[in-house]
Amino acid sequence: MVKIIGEIGINHNGSVELCKRLMMISKGAGMDYVKLQKRDPDVCVPEAQKSKRRMTPWGEMSYLEYKKRVEFNEEQIKELLEYAKEIDINLFASVWDINSARLMAKYTKIAKIGSALITDLELCKFARDNFEFLIISTGMSTEEEVKRCIEVCNPDVVMHTNSTYPCPAGELNLRYIEWLREKYPEKEIGYSGHEYGLVTSFAAVAMGATWVERHITLDREMWGSDQSSSIEPSGIYKLVKGIRDIEEATKHSPQERLLFEGELSKRKSLRGV
Repeated sequence: MVKIIGEIGINHNGSVELCKRLMMISKGAGMDYVKLQKRDPDVCVPEAQKSKRRMTPWGEMSYLEYKKRVEFNEEQIKELLEYAKEIDINLFASVWDINSARLMAKYTKIAKIGSALITDLELCKFARDNFEFLIISTGMSTEEEVKRCIEVCNPDVVMHTNSTYPCPAGELNLRYIEWLREKYPEKEIGYSGHEYGLVTSFAAVAMGATWVERHITLDREMWGSDQSSSIEPSGIYKLVKGIRDIEEATKHSPQERLLFEGELSKRKSLRGV
């Protein structure tokens, strides 16, 4: 069964209540997981960017202040994890630094290393040593970088990704899923999509992706860099239903043609036999 992740990421804009709404929508749609992004802004924001001024929905502030404004602290994460238990959905995070990985490892057994970080081999190894289940994404990386990351952290799932937000269909290169399946037959191969629409995410499932991740939002017009490449509530429901329909439609192994009950009745009415 394909595992479906709703990537809330930072689309919550620092609001626990907004995050909970997205979690509930994901649960109602039938998603298996919801995912946050966890950073230590003091570590992750480049020094040259920390003091730069930025206009935000909360007024003008430094870029570092902004990144801290939208970051959940440990108590908020604990509250969200408790809520996830209440509604019976799995919550985890992409970890962007060792401090964040150490924090999340106190509460979850699963983590992801996003595309931007798979060349941080120290982080990759730390994550492998501290989580039972590890996912990586391959966006913005060369084949050699992907290979090296897999050698270092031995992930359980390798997700094909193009890190353009949103990504044009012609650059999705979905057949890389086939390449990964052939090269790493012992791994689960997934797809993390940043494109408009759902059709190509459905295609990834038909091509063998066993994990699918899409960014989710309440409204693509909301503030935030990831909102425009996210799917809204109606799309969340359509994504899950479409994937489950594909699974149902492809559940039979390759074999001689089967005649199903509906066809047998039609055969009798049209052929008389």
